[in-house]
Order: sequence, then C-alpha cells, then structure tokens
Amino acid sequence: MPTPTAAAIERHPHLAEPLRDGWVRVDLHSHTMWSGDSTTTPDELLDAVVACGIDVLCITDHNAIRGALEVAANLPCRVIVGEELKTHAGEIIGLFLNERVPIGVQPREAARLIRDQGGLVYIPHPFDPMRRNLEESAMRDLANDGLIDAIEVLNAKTSLKSLNAKAAAFAEEFDLAGGAGSDAHVPLALGAAYVEMPDFDGPADFLAKLRVARVVGHHWDQHRPWSPRVVPSTSIH
Repeated sequence: MPTPTAAAIERHPHLAEPLRDGWVRVDLHSHTMWSGDSTTTPDELLDAVVACGIDVLCITDHNAIRGALEVAANLPCRVIVGEELKTHAGEIIGLFLNERVPIGVQPREAARLIRDQGGLVYIPHPFDPMRRNLEESAMRDLANDGLIDAIEVLNAKTSLKSLNAKAAAFAEEFDLAGGAGSDAHVPLALGAAYVEMPDFDGPADFLAKLRVARVVGHHWDQHRPWSPRVVPSTSIH
C-alpha cells in the first residue's frame, strides 16, 4: 500500500497519523478530467495517489464512469467505480457501479438504478448551498424510505464546519453510515479528507465496516493550488 510522501504530509498533516493493522484509508469522493470541471489527468492521478498514500479511491466523476474504469488498472490503490450524478433535486453518488446512471432522473429512480446494479447510494456535500446538494426534502424522503446507504459527513471543500456538522446530525438521525472525501478536482487535493476503516470485501462489507470508520481530514483550504488548463475532451460514458 502507498505511503504518504513528505510533501503530501506537509499539505495534509493528518496523513502522518499511523494506520491500524488491517485498516485502509478510503477517499470516498474524487474527480478526474472525465468530470469536465476537473483537470486531473491519469498520470497526475497516479502521482497523487502515490504521494498521499490513499489505499482505496472512489472515483466519482460527474455523470460518468469511463474514467474510473480506464485508470483503475494503472493505479497503486484499489478503485471503487462511482458516479456523482445530477438528479432533478441535486446530486447523488453511486458507488460500486458497473453501469453509468443517466443524468436528470428523479432521486428515487437514481437510487433504484444504483441499487439494482448492487451499488451503494451515497449523498455528497449535503446542506451545502454553494454546491449542487440534494434538496433536504428529497434527502429526507429517500432516508425515510431506506434508500440512502451513507452520507458524506466531511467534505473537504465545504467551507463551513457547521454544514458538515449538520450532515453528521442527519446521519445520526437516520442511523446512516458516515463517509468523508476530498472531493478533489485537482491532484494536490487528493487525501484532504477520507475515512480509516477495516479492510472490506464488496459493497455490503464496505457499508458494514464504514459504520465503524474513523473520519479524518480537514475542511476547505482557500490557498489550495489551482491552475486552469485545457485537458483532452472525453466522453461521459
């Protein structure tokens, strides 16, 4: 498993914390150039994974899974294929996907399409008005019907700690597993937030062990480097 570099630890000091035997670091939310609004190329992603020491990376491109499928074999970590898809009421992430979920469906239909392929329904950056967060009424409807598996209780790009705290309270209210992710759109952001959890085998075991995970990381950093670039065009499929 990768070991964080000194440069990565300087950017994200929590990466220096020792990891329990049999546990893995999992970043549940990240993006590549297949997202359209991210600049991270496959080579940069590889370097970033090596630098930050993440053991499992959920690649959750916007309305796409092709990038995750293409880079998985070339990374020194395990990859969970995901998709951050836009519904009529905001964004939902599907994890452990085999097929892309179409854009623009209703939240309930998105959850069904994720579950039908054995995936997990994960709600990113809830309550954050600066993002395409899922509307609270839609999120509560899904939770009441048992259609949410986990919720992001720490998003490294969410600017107010109170919003992440509100997400944690929602998870407790509905007895949902809590996850964390960097929501990285540039290579240096990878590893800004993640969970430490017992190693797992498959979606059901992942969800069970996520319930005992330790959430690690920090909140949004205004000084995180950003360099606008033109990257190769990609298909969303």
